[in-house]
Amino acid sequence: MTDYDVLRVFCGPGGGYGNELGVVREGSVMPDRAERQEFAAKLGFSETVFVDDPERGVIDIYTPTLRLPFAGHPCVGVGWLLDVPELVTPAGVVGVRLDGEFSWIEARAEWAPARTLRRYASAAEVDALAVPPSGEWIYAWAWEDEAGGRVRARAFPGRNDGIEEDEATGAAALLLTQQLGRALNITQGTGSQILTAPQPNDWVEVGGRVHLER
Repeated sequence: MTDYDVLRVFCGPGGGYGNELGVVREGSVMPDRAERQEFAAKLGFSETVFVDDPERGVIDIYTPTLRLPFAGHPCVGVGWLLDVPELVTPAGVVGVRLDGEFSWIEARAEWAPARTLRRYASAAEVDALAVPPSGEWIYAWAWEDEAGGRVRARAFPGRNDGIEEDEATGAAALLLTQQLGRALNITQGTGSQILTAPQPNDWVEVGGRVHLER
């Protein structure tokens, strides 16, 4: 078995929750894309990252069924793990900064895969949602405190790959931030926390806590 780390990204204030992420630090041991895809499917995390150049921050991201040019929680997690100023993804160069307990990335909404952002009237409605049929990537959200920028959200990838609900999704949070044009404090899944802030020229910062699981 190839060596890999497991991180939890976008953990809650107490250090719990967060979305698991597999990271193969030595991507050179598995250079073939088909092999990487098979390995990501075997691990079964919502995303697995292969680091192709740790000094330059060159990374390659996979779900259990497909390769992604960019994804939020993998970039936040790997940015923290490698402690580099930027990550190089197929979509573009992602800025990275560490600020106390939070790891931040700066990216563009156009890099994020398409998502259906579906607003609900209350956080209770979002909490009560059943997993919808597969076929559409849905980010369900509602204001918990609109004046304070606090959002309740849940994410349903709909890919039929064993991930019925994604615990914390930086790319969807990035898209929602761009749509609303304001900083957000998002509680997603069972208790993960995602912070966002719009930046000049259509860039968006996305941040959260990262913990090394193993």
